[in-house]
Amino acid sequence: MKVLVAVDKNPETFVGLRFACHLFQDCDAAIDALHVKPDLKEIAAESYAPFLTKNGLEDAIEADVQKVDEIFREECRPCVSAKIPVTLQIAEGEPAEEILGVAQEEGYDVIVLGSHEQSYVRGLLLGAVHAKILHNARQPVLIVRQFREVKRVLAVYRGAGADDEALEFMARILKDKQVETTILHVQETNKSESDEYARNCLQKGAQILRKHDYEPITKLIRGDFLEEILKDVAVHRYDLIVLGAYGHGKPKYLQMISDEALNLARLTNRPILVYRTTRSDK
Repeated sequence: MKVLVAVDKNPETFVGLRFACHLFQDCDAAIDALHVKPDLKEIAAESYAPFLTKNGLEDAIEADVQKVDEIFREECRPCVSAKIPVTLQIAEGEPAEEILGVAQEEGYDVIVLGSHEQSYVRGLLLGAVHAKILHNARQPVLIVRQFREVKRVLAVYRGAGADDEALEFMARILKDKQVETTILHVQETNKSESDEYARNCLQKGAQILRKHDYEPITKLIRGDFLEEILKDVAVHRYDLIVLGAYGHGKPKYLQMISDEALNLARLTNRPILVYRTTRSDK
Protein backbone atom coordinates (compact mmCIF):
# COMPACT_ATOMS: atom_id res chain seq x y z
CA MET A 1 0.00 0.00 0.00
CA LYS A 2 1.33 3.42 -0.98
CA VAL A 3 0.47 6.24 1.41
CA LEU A 4 0.98 9.95 0.65
CA VAL A 5 1.10 12.32 3.63
CA ALA A 6 0.97 16.08 3.04
CA VAL A 7 3.20 18.14 5.39
CA ASP A 8 4.48 21.69 5.69
CA LYS A 9 6.70 23.76 7.99
CA ASN A 10 4.10 23.73 10.78
CA PRO A 11 5.06 20.83 13.09
CA GLU A 12 1.41 20.03 13.87
CA THR A 13 0.82 18.94 10.26
CA PHE A 14 3.11 15.99 10.95
CA VAL A 15 0.42 14.43 13.14
CA GLY A 16 -0.76 12.89 9.88
CA LEU A 17 2.60 11.17 9.42
CA ARG A 18 2.62 9.79 12.96
CA PHE A 19 -0.94 8.53 12.63
CA ALA A 20 -0.24 6.97 9.22
CA CYS A 21 2.74 5.08 10.67
CA HIS A 22 0.46 3.75 13.42
CA LEU A 23 -2.58 2.95 11.26
CA PHE A 24 -0.80 1.32 8.32
CA GLN A 25 2.06 -0.43 10.12
CA ASP A 26 0.62 -3.90 9.41
CA CYS A 27 -0.37 -3.20 5.80
CA ASP A 28 2.97 -3.70 4.03
CA ALA A 29 2.88 0.06 3.49
CA ALA A 30 5.34 2.53 2.04
CA ILE A 31 4.79 6.08 3.27
CA ASP A 32 5.93 9.27 1.54
CA ALA A 33 5.65 12.72 3.09
CA LEU A 34 5.10 15.47 0.51
CA HIS A 35 5.92 19.13 1.06
CA VAL A 36 4.74 21.54 -1.63
CA LYS A 37 6.79 24.72 -1.74
CA PRO A 38 5.38 27.80 -3.46
CA ASP A 39 6.29 28.64 -7.03
CA LEU A 40 8.88 31.43 -6.87
CA LYS A 41 7.69 33.06 -10.10
CA GLU A 42 4.09 33.27 -8.90
CA ILE A 43 5.10 34.69 -5.53
CA ALA A 44 7.34 37.31 -7.14
CA ALA A 45 4.57 38.34 -9.52
CA GLU A 46 1.99 38.67 -6.73
CA SER A 47 4.25 40.23 -4.09
CA TYR A 48 3.46 43.76 -2.91
CA ALA A 49 6.59 43.98 -0.76
CA PRO A 50 9.25 45.73 -2.86
CA PHE A 51 11.90 45.17 -0.17
CA LEU A 52 11.74 41.41 -0.87
CA THR A 53 14.16 40.57 -3.67
CA LYS A 54 13.97 37.43 -5.75
CA ASN A 55 16.99 36.06 -3.91
CA GLY A 56 15.36 36.92 -0.60
CA LEU A 57 12.19 35.06 -1.54
CA GLU A 58 14.19 32.09 -2.76
CA ASP A 59 16.17 31.98 0.49
CA ALA A 60 12.97 32.12 2.55
CA ILE A 61 11.42 29.26 0.57
CA GLU A 62 14.53 27.12 0.92
CA ALA A 63 14.67 27.88 4.65
CA ASP A 64 11.13 26.51 4.94
CA VAL A 65 12.16 23.37 3.02
CA GLN A 66 15.09 22.91 5.40
CA LYS A 67 12.77 23.28 8.39
CA VAL A 68 10.39 20.67 6.93
CA ASP A 69 13.32 18.30 6.43
CA GLU A 70 14.45 18.74 10.04
CA ILE A 71 10.96 18.09 11.41
CA PHE A 72 10.58 15.08 9.11
CA ARG A 73 13.78 13.49 10.40
CA GLU A 74 12.37 13.64 13.91
CA GLU A 75 8.76 12.70 13.16
CA CYS A 76 9.56 9.76 10.86
CA ARG A 77 11.08 7.77 13.74
CA PRO A 78 7.88 5.78 14.45
CA CYS A 79 7.88 4.61 10.82
CA VAL A 80 11.57 3.71 10.97
CA SER A 81 11.05 1.83 14.24
CA ALA A 82 8.17 -0.10 12.66
CA LYS A 83 10.37 -0.82 9.60
CA ILE A 84 8.02 1.09 7.31
CA PRO A 85 9.77 2.66 4.29
CA VAL A 86 9.36 6.42 4.59
CA THR A 87 10.72 9.29 2.49
CA LEU A 88 10.28 13.04 2.10
CA GLN A 89 9.43 14.47 -1.31
CA ILE A 90 9.45 18.12 -2.36
CA ALA A 91 7.17 19.52 -5.05
CA GLU A 92 6.50 23.06 -6.25
CA GLY A 93 3.22 24.77 -7.04
CA GLU A 94 -0.29 25.10 -5.62
CA PRO A 95 -0.58 22.65 -2.68
CA ALA A 96 -3.89 20.93 -3.44
CA GLU A 97 -3.16 20.57 -7.15
CA GLU A 98 0.30 19.13 -6.52
CA ILE A 99 -0.92 16.71 -3.86
CA LEU A 100 -3.72 15.48 -6.13
CA GLY A 101 -1.39 15.25 -9.12
CA VAL A 102 1.33 13.31 -7.31
CA ALA A 103 -1.23 10.98 -5.71
CA GLN A 104 -2.76 10.11 -9.07
CA GLU A 105 0.34 10.02 -11.26
CA GLU A 106 2.41 7.95 -8.85
CA GLY A 107 -0.34 5.54 -7.91
CA TYR A 108 -0.91 6.23 -4.22
CA ASP A 109 -3.67 4.32 -2.44
CA VAL A 110 -4.41 6.82 0.34
CA ILE A 111 -3.91 10.56 0.90
CA VAL A 112 -3.34 11.69 4.50
CA LEU A 113 -3.81 15.30 5.59
CA GLY A 114 -2.77 16.73 8.94
CA SER A 115 -4.23 19.91 10.38
CA HIS A 116 -2.88 23.23 11.62
CA GLU A 117 -3.36 23.78 15.34
CA GLN A 118 -4.43 27.38 14.80
CA SER A 119 -7.18 26.24 12.43
CA TYR A 120 -8.42 23.78 15.04
CA VAL A 121 -8.45 26.41 17.79
CA ARG A 122 -10.42 28.81 15.61
CA GLY A 123 -12.93 26.13 14.64
CA LEU A 124 -11.79 26.12 11.03
CA LEU A 125 -11.54 22.35 10.89
CA LEU A 126 -11.52 22.04 7.11
CA GLY A 127 -9.25 24.40 5.21
CA ALA A 128 -9.32 25.19 1.51
CA VAL A 129 -6.63 22.62 0.67
CA HIS A 130 -8.42 19.86 2.61
CA ALA A 131 -11.76 20.67 0.98
CA LYS A 132 -10.32 20.72 -2.54
CA ILE A 133 -8.61 17.37 -2.03
CA LEU A 134 -11.76 15.81 -0.56
CA HIS A 135 -13.74 17.00 -3.57
CA ASN A 136 -11.25 15.90 -6.22
CA ALA A 137 -9.21 12.95 -4.91
CA ARG A 138 -9.49 9.59 -6.62
CA GLN A 139 -8.47 7.62 -3.57
CA PRO A 140 -9.47 7.50 0.12
CA VAL A 141 -8.62 10.63 2.11
CA LEU A 142 -7.66 10.45 5.79
CA ILE A 143 -7.85 13.71 7.76
CA VAL A 144 -6.02 13.74 11.11
CA ARG A 145 -6.28 16.53 13.67
CA GLN A 146 -4.96 14.69 16.69
CA PHE A 147 -3.06 11.46 17.21
CA ARG A 148 -5.09 8.70 18.81
CA GLU A 149 -4.10 5.08 19.22
CA VAL A 150 -6.79 3.21 17.30
CA LYS A 151 -8.81 1.03 19.66
CA ARG A 152 -12.40 2.02 18.86
CA VAL A 153 -13.63 2.59 15.31
CA LEU A 154 -16.96 3.97 14.14
CA ALA A 155 -18.18 3.03 10.66
CA VAL A 156 -20.96 5.35 9.50
CA TYR A 157 -23.11 3.23 7.21
CA ARG A 158 -25.85 4.48 4.90
CA GLY A 159 -26.05 1.41 2.67
CA ALA A 160 -24.51 3.06 -0.40
CA GLY A 161 -21.94 1.19 -2.48
CA ALA A 162 -19.15 3.47 -1.28
CA ASP A 163 -20.01 2.56 2.32
CA ASP A 164 -19.61 -1.14 1.44
CA GLU A 165 -16.19 -0.39 -0.07
CA ALA A 166 -15.26 1.67 2.98
CA LEU A 167 -16.00 -1.28 5.26
CA GLU A 168 -13.93 -3.62 3.09
CA PHE A 169 -11.03 -1.17 3.14
CA MET A 170 -11.32 -0.65 6.89
CA ALA A 171 -11.31 -4.40 7.49
CA ARG A 172 -8.08 -4.80 5.51
CA ILE A 173 -6.10 -2.04 7.20
CA LEU A 174 -7.20 -3.02 10.73
CA LYS A 175 -7.01 -6.80 10.32
CA ASP A 176 -4.06 -7.22 12.71
CA LYS A 177 -5.22 -4.70 15.30
CA GLN A 178 -7.37 -5.48 18.30
CA VAL A 179 -10.12 -2.92 17.77
CA GLU A 180 -13.73 -2.53 18.80
CA THR A 181 -15.82 -1.75 15.73
CA THR A 182 -19.22 -0.09 15.71
CA ILE A 183 -21.52 0.27 12.71
CA LEU A 184 -23.94 3.17 13.01
CA HIS A 185 -26.92 3.81 10.75
CA VAL A 186 -28.93 6.99 11.22
CA GLN A 187 -32.55 6.66 10.18
CA GLU A 188 -33.09 10.28 9.24
CA THR A 189 -36.36 11.78 10.41
CA ASN A 190 -36.61 14.07 7.38
CA LYS A 191 -36.46 11.18 4.89
CA SER A 192 -39.02 8.49 4.16
CA GLU A 193 -36.82 5.56 5.15
CA SER A 194 -38.74 2.56 6.44
CA ASP A 195 -37.86 0.72 9.63
CA GLU A 196 -37.34 -2.44 7.58
CA TYR A 197 -34.84 -0.76 5.27
CA ALA A 198 -32.92 0.69 8.21
CA ARG A 199 -32.66 -2.71 9.91
CA ASN A 200 -31.66 -4.47 6.68
CA CYS A 201 -29.08 -1.79 5.98
CA LEU A 202 -27.46 -2.29 9.35
CA GLN A 203 -27.51 -6.07 8.94
CA LYS A 204 -25.84 -5.78 5.54
CA GLY A 205 -23.00 -3.70 6.96
CA ALA A 206 -22.46 -6.14 9.81
CA GLN A 207 -22.30 -9.06 7.36
CA ILE A 208 -19.51 -7.36 5.43
CA LEU A 209 -17.36 -7.07 8.55
CA ARG A 210 -18.20 -10.58 9.74
CA LYS A 211 -16.70 -11.92 6.52
CA HIS A 212 -13.41 -10.53 7.81
CA ASP A 213 -13.84 -12.07 11.29
CA TYR A 214 -15.07 -8.92 13.00
CA GLU A 215 -18.04 -8.97 15.35
CA PRO A 216 -19.23 -5.37 15.19
CA ILE A 217 -21.51 -3.54 17.56
CA THR A 218 -24.53 -2.29 15.59
CA LYS A 219 -26.48 0.89 16.33
CA LEU A 220 -29.64 2.25 14.78
CA ILE A 221 -30.46 5.85 15.74
CA ARG A 222 -33.30 8.07 14.55
CA GLY A 223 -32.70 11.77 14.04
CA ASP A 224 -30.55 14.20 12.09
CA PHE A 225 -27.62 12.48 10.37
CA LEU A 226 -24.88 14.89 11.38
CA GLU A 227 -26.15 15.72 14.86
CA GLU A 228 -26.60 12.09 15.88
CA ILE A 229 -23.15 11.05 14.67
CA LEU A 230 -21.41 13.94 16.42
CA LYS A 231 -23.28 13.17 19.66
CA ASP A 232 -22.34 9.49 19.46
CA VAL A 233 -18.69 10.35 18.81
CA ALA A 234 -18.63 12.74 21.78
CA VAL A 235 -20.08 10.13 24.14
CA HIS A 236 -18.13 7.06 23.02
CA ARG A 237 -14.83 8.73 22.10
CA TYR A 238 -13.98 6.76 18.97
CA ASP A 239 -10.43 6.92 17.68
CA LEU A 240 -11.30 6.73 13.98
CA ILE A 241 -14.41 7.43 11.89
CA VAL A 242 -14.88 5.70 8.53
CA LEU A 243 -17.51 6.37 5.86
CA GLY A 244 -17.98 6.36 2.11
CA ALA A 245 -17.73 9.62 0.21
CA TYR A 246 -20.92 9.17 -1.79
CA GLY A 247 -24.47 9.11 -0.46
CA HIS A 248 -27.51 7.71 -2.23
CA GLY A 249 -28.18 11.08 -3.82
CA LYS A 250 -24.69 11.46 -5.28
CA PRO A 251 -23.87 8.71 -7.81
CA LYS A 252 -20.33 7.38 -7.52
CA TYR A 253 -19.63 7.81 -11.22
CA LEU A 254 -20.05 11.57 -10.84
CA GLN A 255 -17.28 11.58 -8.20
CA MET A 256 -19.21 14.07 -6.04
CA ILE A 257 -18.63 13.84 -2.31
CA SER A 258 -21.88 13.88 -0.35
CA ASP A 259 -22.80 16.83 1.85
CA GLU A 260 -22.95 14.44 4.82
CA ALA A 261 -19.36 13.24 4.35
CA LEU A 262 -18.05 16.76 3.75
CA ASN A 263 -19.79 18.22 6.80
CA LEU A 264 -18.71 15.37 9.06
CA ALA A 265 -15.10 15.83 7.92
CA ARG A 266 -15.46 19.55 8.58
CA LEU A 267 -16.92 19.30 12.08
CA THR A 268 -15.33 16.32 13.82
CA ASN A 269 -11.98 16.55 15.59
CA ARG A 270 -11.45 12.77 15.34
CA PRO A 271 -9.34 11.18 12.60
CA ILE A 272 -11.74 10.50 9.73
CA LEU A 273 -11.27 8.31 6.67
CA VAL A 274 -13.49 9.33 3.76
CA TYR A 275 -13.47 6.47 1.27
CA ARG A 276 -13.35 7.60 -2.33
CA THR A 277 -13.23 5.27 -5.33
CA THR A 278 -9.65 4.12 -5.71
CA ARG A 279 -7.54 4.82 -8.77
CA SER A 280 -7.78 1.15 -9.83
CA ASP A 281 -11.57 1.49 -10.04
CA LYS A 282 -11.43 4.31 -12.55
